[in-house]
Amino acid sequence: MRAFCLASATLPPALVDLDIPEPGPEEVRVRIAACGLNFADLLMIEGKYQDTPQPPFVMGMELAGTVDAIGAGVEALPVGTRVAVFSGQGGLAEYGCFPAGRCIPLPDRMSFEDAAAFQIAYGTSHLALDHRAQLRPGETLLVLGAAGGVGLTAVEIGKRMGARVIACARGAEKLAVAQAAGADHLLDSDIPDLRAALRDLGGVDVVYDPVGGDHFMAALRATRPEGRLLTIGFAGGTVPQIPANLLLVKNLSVIGLYWGGYLRFRPEVLTDSLRTLFGWYDEGGLVPHISNRFPLDRVTEALDLLRSRRATGKIVVTMP
Repeated sequence: MRAFCLASATLPPALVDLDIPEPGPEEVRVRIAACGLNFADLLMIEGKYQDTPQPPFVMGMELAGTVDAIGAGVEALPVGTRVAVFSGQGGLAEYGCFPAGRCIPLPDRMSFEDAAAFQIAYGTSHLALDHRAQLRPGETLLVLGAAGGVGLTAVEIGKRMGARVIACARGAEKLAVAQAAGADHLLDSDIPDLRAALRDLGGVDVVYDPVGGDHFMAALRATRPEGRLLTIGFAGGTVPQIPANLLLVKNLSVIGLYWGGYLRFRPEVLTDSLRTLFGWYDEGGLVPHISNRFPLDRVTEALDLLRSRRATGKIVVTMP
């Protein structure tokens, strides 16, 4: 089989030929149909991600496909079951073996491509807004990086939860994508004074920030008393240094969210959230935005597009 492998921390990842693996106890083998790309994939290549596996490993954190073999002890996932898998690695290949407990059967109407684009982006936003920030109907939600893979889902989920959503992204094209996802107000991220623009809109109650940098600080100063600021990631490259005196004076909370971390200490929170989200999808309430699709032999090109931040929503790699 073909697989996109990071063989060493000093070498770029590359397509290689590997033997098709056999599932071990409590594992299933999946014939992979699609794999979603994430900013964390780029961090893994650079050795900067908090959960980078020890090389060599096959890249690709989330995938969808069909179970085609099962290991000892697996009963709930017969051969032929269509599944989504949050694997952390192994998705950019034609086959992979994964713990059965990480496989979620797909709704009949969900395509493999939608499933591959779904788990991390929607799961992160739902867990952040519902479980961590406890966003309430009528509150104002600011989404930074609102046209990116996770940002766009935050717009969509925030609107579904009854919030007034302010989307911040760069350029008219990306803002139009955020508006189509339900944003009530649009702000270009190149605006000279983001803080003033947010205050003109009445301030915000919850900030969803996968970007970091100066925009986090502007949003912090425009957040209303008892507001909550969600740190999702630092795609902008700069980790904000937060002045604690502002948190004190305005009774603000800064809340971290690492979605995959829940698998280690409270996996039921993650699985309950995904169950809710798959139900919303099945009702027609969520529509994953996939801006680009690439075959496996063009995965390097797909990663370059992700790195350039020219894509909106998700990039998905498909297998032959």
